[in-house]
Amino acid sequence: MNILLLGYGKMGQLIGQLAESRGHSIAGKINIDNREELNSLDTKAIDVAIEFSQPEAAVANIKWAIERGIPVVSGTTGWLDQKPEIEQLTLAEDGTFFYASNYSIGVNIFFKINEFLARLMNETTGYKSSVEEIHHTAKKDAPSGTAITLAEGIIRNINGLTDWKLSEDAFKNEHSLPITSKRIDPAPGTHIIRYSSEIDDIEITHTAHSRQGFALGAILVAEWIQGKKGVLSMDDFLSF
Repeated sequence: MNILLLGYGKMGQLIGQLAESRGHSIAGKINIDNREELNSLDTKAIDVAIEFSQPEAAVANIKWAIERGIPVVSGTTGWLDQKPEIEQLTLAEDGTFFYASNYSIGVNIFFKINEFLARLMNETTGYKSSVEEIHHTAKKDAPSGTAITLAEGIIRNINGLTDWKLSEDAFKNEHSLPITSKRIDPAPGTHIIRYSSEIDDIEITHTAHSRQGFALGAILVAEWIQGKKGVLSMDDFLSF
């Protein structure tokens, strides 16, 4: 495949290295400093764009690719209030857009375990659920997209929870799910789901040891997405 990298920070660089090791070519490495190079690219020669940029750049990057018929695999978080607009554009252009808050296979298994545990806990009383996430200090958005996905999975399965809040005050509100975000180097990503009661605590944890699982997952999706159309997700890729 000929891959365009939209975003060339640590993740973009690792994706590029792994992609080339799998026999793929890199059509361009675009970041905030060289975005004008998009104008000189042969877009018809690009098989897929892998977009790991910044929240403020994601929408423009994705639109640029979709409008030119380039399938997009996106992992940028912090912009999802505009995701419906991107999905509508994808359908209108008969394009291909794949989004995941996390491309690690292990994390996506963790998502399913999280929902299963939430359904079990919905049958109990006396527990307060919460989410904690820990990332490196270079991560700009909080909470992480993965933490939001986990929170949404809990809210869908526990009666009485209506929303999540990034606030200690949410611990006092029985209808809100509290998320705590910590920024500590060099943590690539830890997510803890906790159910606390006066009697005991129940916890499940996913800890990433490096970014490699995220990067490889994005490349595997880019390989899989060839020839497919529409708005797709990890559930489609993993056939959950």
